Order: sequence, then C-alpha cells, then structure tokens
Amino acid sequence: MNVTHPRPRTTRTAALAAALAAVLLAGTACSSKAEGGSSDDAADGVKAGPGVSEKAIKLGALTDLTGPYATLGKSIVQAQQMWADETNAAGGICGRKVEIVVKDHGYDVQKAVTAYADISPDVVALPQVIGSPVVAALLDDIERDSMLTFPQAWAASLLGKDAVQVLGTTYDLDMIAAVDFLTRTKKIAKGDTIGHVYFEGDYGANALEGSEWAAEQAGMKVVGQKIKATDTDLTAQVSALSNAGVKAVLISAGPAQTASLAGVAAARGLKVPIVSSAPGYSPQLMKTPAAPALEAMVHVVSAAPAVSSDLPGVRKMVASYGKKYPGEPVDSGVLSGYNAAQLIGADLKKACDGGSLTREAVVKAHRSQKNADTGLGTPQNFTFVTEPASRSTYVLKPDAKAVGGLVGVEDARKAPGVDAYLAARG
Repeated sequence: MNVTHPRPRTTRTAALAAALAAVLLAGTACSSKAEGGSSDDAADGVKAGPGVSEKAIKLGALTDLTGPYATLGKSIVQAQQMWADETNAAGGICGRKVEIVVKDHGYDVQKAVTAYADISPDVVALPQVIGSPVVAALLDDIERDSMLTFPQAWAASLLGKDAVQVLGTTYDLDMIAAVDFLTRTKKIAKGDTIGHVYFEGDYGANALEGSEWAAEQAGMKVVGQKIKATDTDLTAQVSALSNAGVKAVLISAGPAQTASLAGVAAARGLKVPIVSSAPGYSPQLMKTPAAPALEAMVHVVSAAPAVSSDLPGVRKMVASYGKKYPGEPVDSGVLSGYNAAQLIGADLKKACDGGSLTREAVVKAHRSQKNADTGLGTPQNFTFVTEPASRSTYVLKPDAKAVGGLVGVEDARKAPGVDAYLAARG
C-alpha cells in the first residue's frame, strides 16, 4: 500500500489507514507463527518453522502398533512419551513444551505414505519411523521437507540422505559381527557352511550382503533362505538348512521367525548356534514353548546393550520406565526409542542455541554432532552422511530371568573386517 502523498500535508484518514494496515500485517504474521508454518522470529528471537510455535515443539512418530512389529512400536512410543514428559517437567526445550504426534501404519507402506502426508506439515522432526520399506518409500519426501528422521530400521540403503539418520550400526555390519563372533568363539571354522534366514526386502538383502562378505573372508560359504514377514513356520527352511549341512544359522527377520527357527531346529536335531539381528528378538519369546531352545542356541547382535546392562544411564531408564508403565515389558524397543528421543532433544537444544528451530537448522545441528553420547551405549558420529553412526556391536543372549529377556555376553567391539568392508563398499 502506498501511504505517502504527493502534497506536503498528510491527512488524518491516511494516517489511520496506514496504522490499521500495519496492525493487520502484524496480526497475520503472529497467526502464521502460531500455526507453526512461519519462519519468522518468535518473541524470544528464535526463528520458527513447521512444527514449532512460541509454546510448543511438535515431533512425529510413524509407528507400527497393529502389524508384525506392534510390540516394538508400543515400546518405542511409550519410551519416547516418557522422555517428552521428563523433558517438559524440566522446563521443555527452548522454553517450549514437547509434543509427540503418533500415527500407526501397521507396517503398511501405503498407510505410512498417507500418514506422512497428514503429519508432515505440523511436525519439525520424526524421532521414530518403523520399517525399512516404509522409510524407503518416504525418502524423497523427507529430503524435500528437510525433516530430520530417525528410522527404527537399519538398512544401509537408508544412508546418504542428509535428513535421514540411521542410528547405530547397519544390518550388514551386524552380520559381519555375527560371523566374527562365531569364528572367534570357535563355533564355526574355515570350510564350514553357514545358513542365513532373511526377510525379503532391504532388511534381509542388506544383512545377506554382510554375511556373504564375512563368510568369504573367513573361507566359508552361506546358504540363504529368503522368507516373507508372513512366514511364521520355518519347518521347510530348517529342513533345507539341515540338508545343506550348516554349522550355524544367522537370522534377519522378526521375533516370530526366530522362535520358529530355534524351536523347529531343536526338535529336528539341528542343534547349531543361531545368531539373530536385534529386531528378531523380543522378551515375550521367553514365555513361549520355544524359550528353552532360544536360551540354549541363540545369541543376538545389537548396536545397543541389553536393558539388563549395568550402565548407569540404562539402569536409570529402566527404573523410570517401570515406574511410569508398571507391568509393561522393558525390551530393546524401550532403549532404542528413548535413545532416539534423547538424541533428537540434543539436536533441538543445539539448534535453539543457534537461534533457529527451522527444519534445516535442526538437521544442521544434528549433522554437527561428532561424539553424541546419551549414556545408553556407545558414542555415535553423525557427521558422515554416507557412513553408519557406529561400527561397534554388542553380543547378547536370551535369559528368561533378566530384565528385557537378554543379558550381555560381550561388550561393544568393532569386528576386524568392518573398516575394510566399508572402504570396499565406498
């Protein structure tokens, strides 16, 4: 609006109109900022953006509460809500309360895509997205939106995106660690055959890359058995592996498949060591008929320690979770979810200190973290977009009497071949 006048005299009406226009413009800016869609400075001088108002910071969770990973999803959701409640009780972040908006996709990619479209305009970051296929389908949207995202999925194919952070190790590194563990403990030897049961898709394919590479380095071979998430009776796979004369079996699937593999193998006389990826185990398995076989035959490789660990941070988390959710199992999902929430909290605080809570600023703050340590495992380096945040893996073992149904066998260590493998992969 032109509020000047060619004559030297300004009328009272023009002055009032100019003042009214200024008020209306100011009101529009405030309204936009309150809805979390403005990048204007808030009253405290911090630049805002989607998901951020002067009173709240909204985070999103695309989880599985009704599909194959429903138990994991529930644990992660509750752990992250516990973190939000603790954070808000301590004054929030950047003078704002933290809210978590949860959407259940049931491990259905199309439902997840729809849920992302619903949630994305109103949140600043996603500290939880369950499922490699889900994250893969959303990668372009996440990058376009500069939405800092922590997948509860560990496929190497998710690396290389500035806004997507795979926490800990990737599935291939876990299987390299599994072969290293079996070799070091003399459970297998040069010339042996290793079985590998794995889900179709990025999860299993990436895990198989690691096992085949490690087996080749050790002078062994891998016999693969690809399965679907709906395959819960592994009798046919056990028969095939037994006929192949395997001396050990790796499994990169879900808890139901691990239970079936161990139970059927024990019943059929295939009593060989079994090593599972972390997503393939849950403490609820220790209440099934497969429990004795799991305790006798199975180990778990994980970037995180057991929740029965003596680490002070883990013990404090377990105590808090038990108090907030009495009677609920404390599993690896609790540790994974709480760790992710603490990391996103640190990123938000760093972005706030820099004067901006825009999505781009939060991603930048995250990628500047070179030694992020929540006290819940090994420190992580987030500065290399194309590399895993950690290269060290724990070895755990099922134990029905332990909190979380697992106990530590080996502290975190880097398998000797990991650096060479990553260098060769480029």
